Amino acid sequence: MEHQHLALVVDDEPQMLDIVTFALETQAFSHVSAKDAVTAWQLFRARHFDLVVLDVMLPQSSGLSLCRRIREVSDVPVLLLTAKSGVQDRIAGLEAGADDYVTKPFHPRELALRAEAIVRRSAPTPESSELVHGPLRISQEKATVHGRYLHLSALELRLLRRLASAHGQPVSFRDLLLSGWQIDEGPGGREMLKTALYRVRKALHGEGLPRAIRAVRGVGYELGGPGG
Repeated sequence: MEHQHLALVVDDEPQMLDIVTFALETQAFSHVSAKDAVTAWQLFRARHFDLVVLDVMLPQSSGLSLCRRIREVSDVPVLLLTAKSGVQDRIAGLEAGADDYVTKPFHPRELALRAEAIVRRSAPTPESSELVHGPLRISQEKATVHGRYLHLSALELRLLRRLASAHGQPVSFRDLLLSGWQIDEGPGGREMLKTALYRVRKALHGEGLPRAIRAVRGVGYELGGPGG
C-alpha cells in the first residue's frame, strides 16, 4: 500500500485553512491543522509529518520563528505562505529554513503541485549512490563530515548534493536554481541561492570546512578541494 503523506497546516484564517487542506487533498495528502504557533509546535513534536505548510503571519509567534524552531530539530520540508512577494521577504523565509514559498493569493492547484514537488524531491531514492568528497559524504537522505551529521534542510541537502555531483567543477546559477527550486533564473533568484548556500557553508564551517563552497564569478559555485 502506498504511503499517504501527512501535512501539518498552520494558518489562523479558517477560510485559508479550508483552501490549503482542499488543495492538499487533491494530491492525496492527509492533514492536521493548527491556528497558532504554540499548538502547531505541540502537534509537530507529537507526530511525524512529511510536510509543514506554514503561514508567515501568525498570532503569538511568527511563522518564521516557528520555521526556525522546526529546523533546529528536523529537516522536514517547509512550505511558507506569505502575502509579501518582495525578494527580501523570500530571502527571510529561506534564512529561516523554508524549502519553498507560495505568495497569497494563489491558485489551489499551484499550492498542491508545489507541495507534492518538494515532498517528492526530499524523498530518498534507494538506487541513488552516495557522493563522497574527502570527509564529506552525501546521500539523498543526509550529509556527514567525518561521520558527523550535518543539520541541513531538504533544500540545502539538494544544493550540496548537486555541487558534489560536479566533482569540483563549477555549477551554474541556473543549474543550482533548477536543482533547488525547479525554477530558472529570475528576479531575486541569485540572492535566494546565495542565502541558501550561506546556510550550507555555515554548517560545513562548523565541521572544519570553512571554504568548502566557493563562488565562481559570473558562473555559479563549486565545491572546493576535499580539505575544504
